[in-house]
Amino acid sequence: MSSKDEILANIRQHIRQTYDLPGIRPRGICYPDKIAQFIEVSRSVGGEAILLQEGEDINQRIRTLYPEARTIASNLPGISVQTLNPDEVETPAQLNGTDLGIVRGEIGVAENGCVWIPQNVKEKALYFIPEYLLILLDKTKIVNNMHEAYAQLQTCAYDFGVFLSGPSKTADIEQALVVGAHGAKGLRVILV
Repeated sequence: MSSKDEILANIRQHIRQTYDLPGIRPRGICYPDKIAQFIEVSRSVGGEAILLQEGEDINQRIRTLYPEARTIASNLPGISVQTLNPDEVETPAQLNGTDLGIVRGEIGVAENGCVWIPQNVKEKALYFIPEYLLILLDKTKIVNNMHEAYAQLQTCAYDFGVFLSGPSKTADIEQALVVGAHGAKGLRVILV
């Protein structure tokens, strides 16, 4: 028995009366326009969400947004601007120097502008190592709040996934804001 198990067993032994958890089920906040809320909150956390117009070419839009990107990593079908397939690298270190990573998000959250990204590439370093990260998200998959997002996640089995919201930033170092400290220094979401 580990020390943790011993401590918990000791606590259980000394509990005299137990109580059931209350039957309260949190509803969370709801928005009349989830897409507009998602776009607004994405901007407030330092990112950007863009609604792709009907008939607009996604590859042309990417080139317009990132004209100087040379190394573009993506394994998504229909993305022709990619110059590197992240599933073909032998080690995550080979993704170092990537200008733009393009990935697909599964769930967007209007409450905080975050996107759930399950691991759908060989190396999950693609979510953190590029200078800029572009997430493609189906606009019909935006939920109101984290309660709804976690309810959807309970019905799926993922080995790895991460919620991302805005670019990486920290203000730990001498209380100065540093963008791109431990991830992409720019994050955009294109709603398709």
